[in-house]
Amino acid sequence: MKVPLEWLREYVNIQAGVEELAECLTMSGIAVESWEEVEGDAVLTLELTPNRGDCYGIINVAREVAAVFGCQIRLPQVSLKESPAKVEAHARVDIQDEDLCPRYAARVVRNVVIKPSPPWMQRRLVRAGIRPINNIVDITNYVMLETNQPLHAFDYDLLAGGRIIVRRACPGEQLVTLDGVLRTLDRDMLVIADADKAVALAGIMGGQETEVTEKTTTILLESANFSAPSIRKTSRRLGLRTEASIRFEKGADAEGVVWAVDRAAQLIEVLGAGEVLRGVCDVYPGKTEQRAIRLRPARVNHLLGTELSRDQIKGYLARLGFSITAENGVLVVEVPSYRPDLQVEADLIEEIARLHGYNNIPSTLPQGAITQGIRTPFQRFKDATIEVLSRYLCQVINYSFINPGWFDLMRLDERHYWRNTVKLANPLSEEQSVMRTTLIPGMLDTVRRNLFRQNEDLALFEVGTVFIPRPGSLPIEELKVCAATTGKTEMHWSGMRLDMDYFFLKGIADRFLSLMGVNGCSYEGVSDHPSFHPGRTAKVVKGQAELGIIGEIHPEVLSNYDIKRRVCVFEFDLKAIFELAESRKMTDDITRFPAVQRDLALLIPEQTPAATVTSMIKSAGGELLRQAVLFDVYQGPQVPEGYKSLGYSLVFQSYERTLQEEEINLLIDGILRKVEDRAGGKLR
Repeated sequence: MKVPLEWLREYVNIQAGVEELAECLTMSGIAVESWEEVEGDAVLTLELTPNRGDCYGIINVAREVAAVFGCQIRLPQVSLKESPAKVEAHARVDIQDEDLCPRYAARVVRNVVIKPSPPWMQRRLVRAGIRPINNIVDITNYVMLETNQPLHAFDYDLLAGGRIIVRRACPGEQLVTLDGVLRTLDRDMLVIADADKAVALAGIMGGQETEVTEKTTTILLESANFSAPSIRKTSRRLGLRTEASIRFEKGADAEGVVWAVDRAAQLIEVLGAGEVLRGVCDVYPGKTEQRAIRLRPARVNHLLGTELSRDQIKGYLARLGFSITAENGVLVVEVPSYRPDLQVEADLIEEIARLHGYNNIPSTLPQGAITQGIRTPFQRFKDATIEVLSRYLCQVINYSFINPGWFDLMRLDERHYWRNTVKLANPLSEEQSVMRTTLIPGMLDTVRRNLFRQNEDLALFEVGTVFIPRPGSLPIEELKVCAATTGKTEMHWSGMRLDMDYFFLKGIADRFLSLMGVNGCSYEGVSDHPSFHPGRTAKVVKGQAELGIIGEIHPEVLSNYDIKRRVCVFEFDLKAIFELAESRKMTDDITRFPAVQRDLALLIPEQTPAATVTSMIKSAGGELLRQAVLFDVYQGPQVPEGYKSLGYSLVFQSYERTLQEEEINLLIDGILRKVEDRAGGKLR
């Protein structure tokens, strides 16, 4: 917003120099970005915050200057010499969509003489950044800059029926605007129409068909108030932003509509540009009561840390032109209609602060009792989870908002519980429109993006929250831990690189669960999960509790994500692990009796899980079996078809005696019988 100082001085007597004026305005919240000297006049460039749209009018800037310097403002006195002919006989205004147009006023001027505007007006317009066109258009622009109320002049003789109809556009309706562009409109756009057709885009730009030209002899002056959201949406949809739309988007003053059109009519008369008909067509269906805000002086000092008296507070508000009355120790402040940014008590306190001077408000440190913060056991458990997994994997953090299309990539049917999501009312984009119910889709997207950037060996994990909708209440938040691996491990000094496959990830899962205090978990095969490979997936359980799932991602899912290599994933419920975790023993007795080690190679039916066999061995071995470790799985020429060879290392030991050979043999025989009876296995 450019403000010529010579124009500003017409409304307020400014004794200060331009540099002092710029500094004082900036310190009061009306930032002066820069100023320049133009032909002996100083032109200030204001950088206005979004809430101070009123200062797009120079009179309102003058009100700010008067408040800052404590002087009086001089408003133009509007008086008209109207012709005997009444405007009602020549023009009629109908508002069909009152929610988008609270007020519309019109005046008619006949015997119009189109000519250049006087030099003083052209000079002010140019310094304010507006190109002069002719006297009528220049007057509407001049009053807009002066009052912050956009105006528009129609060629009255080109308005069918002499009517103005404010309505929504018809679907597909077309209008050639003043810039010569044919625009196709839709139902959400507000237009100004005559009896036959649309003649202007409300609050944005007039139409070319009713443009004021040298042939114009009668004009209809429009001064209206339009819904800010409606103007903003239309302007953005059409890619058309004008001086008028900027002002309407930020909220114009409905109470100033008639004053502005009268001011324009006065200038037309004074400049000899036409004859103003008597009266104004003023339709005002959206009239509201004047805002009154209750202000507590004690609250002012509490928020600002000041000791302002009641009279000082009233003085600052009076300088802004506010009417103030006292009621039971509270100040009732009537806010002028040209200040739509003032809605609550805190807004008034901000006005007092900026006039008092931010530099006059003392700086004080916040005070309060210092307490020691502690973490809950579950929070400490979460931190421990991150610490343990960081030994083997790299942590990632993904967005909690995800793309619902990812569920299609995961091969989930419409009834799958992962699709029961919390939908965002105002999402940033379609790609982030729902809250996640699992960490796996986001993890696969992270894998995909890394592979595209030639990061091919990945071992990642995330600890994050998923959100389960709950009718009539906030969603349930569950903490999950997810890991993904693909590629090979780093080069070892021995030259070996291990595949980070299912068994690699399972080893990490076993180690993680053990270190977190959850031992004795079993892995049960899963073949019906649509996102996982049916033969390489298991659910992890302990007793009756299901902790999560681990497995290789289904090839079709990988193809949907454009991932061209195997990826293994696990996802556990961290709360379930926390509830099952037991305190780890830091010390244990060391027996003085020797351990006995035996290796067994068992032929087991191919479909029998190794975890089932391990459980049988531990059950049959009893208390003397200290350890049973699967160290080899083999299928080949030396193994019968339909079987697999499982190699186990068994360790037997007693705290009370040295075990005898016969005793060990009896335990081995018991293990073999149980494996044969329960699993159909035998010694290889």
